[in-house]
This record gives sequence, C-alpha cells and structure tokens, in this order.
Amino acid sequence: MPLRRRRQQKPDSPLDSDSIRDVVRRTDANPQLVATARFLRRLIPGADPETAEMPEAMQRLVQEVQPEGPSAMREIGKGALQAWQALSEAQRRRQGTADVAILFTDLVGFSDWALAAGDEAALEVLRQVGDVEQKAISQNKGAIVKRLGDGAMAVFGDSGQAVSAALDAQQEISEIEVEGYQPVQRAGVHRGTPRKVKGDFLGVDVNIAARVGDSAEGGEVLISDPVRDELDGRRFKFGPSRHLAAPGAPADLTVSSVTSRRKTRK
Repeated sequence: MPLRRRRQQKPDSPLDSDSIRDVVRRTDANPQLVATARFLRRLIPGADPETAEMPEAMQRLVQEVQPEGPSAMREIGKGALQAWQALSEAQRRRQGTADVAILFTDLVGFSDWALAAGDEAALEVLRQVGDVEQKAISQNKGAIVKRLGDGAMAVFGDSGQAVSAALDAQQEISEIEVEGYQPVQRAGVHRGTPRKVKGDFLGVDVNIAARVGDSAEGGEVLISDPVRDELDGRRFKFGPSRHLAAPGAPADLTVSSVTSRRKTRK
C-alpha cells in the first residue's frame, strides 16, 4: 500500500514593515480604543497635558504611527506625562528646598511636675527656660520656628551651631531652680531639606528631627548621621551609634549622643 505523502503547508507570508505600520495605524485610530484611553487619562491626577510639552521621543513615536487624527497611543502618552507631572509635584511637596539643621527640645517630666506645682510655678519655669533657649539659639545664629509647650523647634544653617545651641542651653537650664524643681532638657538635631511655608517648616525631615528629639534621654543631645558627618571631631565627641527605632523614621537611620570637648563652667 503506497504511503500517502503528507501535504506540506506553505509558510505564512511574512508581513512587511508597511503592512505592520498599517495594522498599527488602524488599531491606534479605533474610536472605541481612543475613547477608552482618553477616559482613563482623565482619571489620572496632574496638570492638563494638553498644555504641557510631550517628551520628544514620545512625540516622534506617535507621529510615526499616527501623524494626525485621533490616536490611542497619543492619549496613553499624555496619560504617562500626566502621571509623571503628578509624581514630580508630590516629590517637590515632600522634600522642599531649605537645607537646614533642625533642632527639637523639650523638658523631661515637666508635665507631671507642673500638674502638682500649679500654673504660677510652671509658667516661671517656662519663662526662664524660654529665655535661656532664645539666648543660646540666637548666639549660635539660629532661629526659633515655634514654641511647643515646654520645648521648641529651631533651624540653623550650620549643624555645628545647632548642636552648640542645644549644649549651651542644656548647661544653662541645669542651673535653673523653681520651688525645688530643676528642669532637665533633652534635644535632637537632624539635617535635611524641609519645605518652608511662610514662617514654618514642613516635611519628612521635620518629622525625623522630632523623632530624634523624642528618643533622647534627659540631659542628652542626640544627633542623626547627616549631622554627625558635618561635625568637627576636635570640637565634639560622640557616643556609640545606634539605630533609631521610632515611627516615621527611616529604618537605616542611626543616631548618637554628642557632647562638647571644651571644658564646662563650674
């Protein structure tokens, strides 16, 4: 019985570049696809890309495929541009441009003592502490941003001046005594680029600085790595580094205590 020869199928004819381009153009101009892409783009936050300049590479790609008329690819490209604009704006809001050392201070155990001591004694402590802080911050070329109950937030252009202000203030505050109470201050310094809004500073770096201050012990000045990197080891000495385990702080951020190498007054 003769073997039946298997019929060979002719391979599909390859599409040339003009055929591929024609298919892409027809698909890209499909009204339903264009309408869907346009609808999705309107759901993306950000500036109106109709008035924004599309990146040159994206423009060339769209022009090659669909030089004129409705285009799904153009709508998708505008959506990508729109999303990029929204992301860029969010990053600008988050980081800011003010390069400063941020100091946070407060008194350890003050609230409990003030409840028992009464308003008059508590206000006297706050007055004396405020005067000392104002003097130390001003002498070190810093500026108080705001008072925070029994503490303060201040900013400095130089990290060394921020640390010196904290150390100077702690030394002076340790000599205050009101009705047998001697206030003990703690402080934290972090350097970053918060966003300046009128007279205030906002952003992630402000939150980190506050966490550094909250993590300090009474009588301690705690600093983050960016601050330590800028300090002169001939003027300051540092304690062991440790990770800052605090909500809102970067997982890899380490801190250390700092003291002055100069002799303190007796």
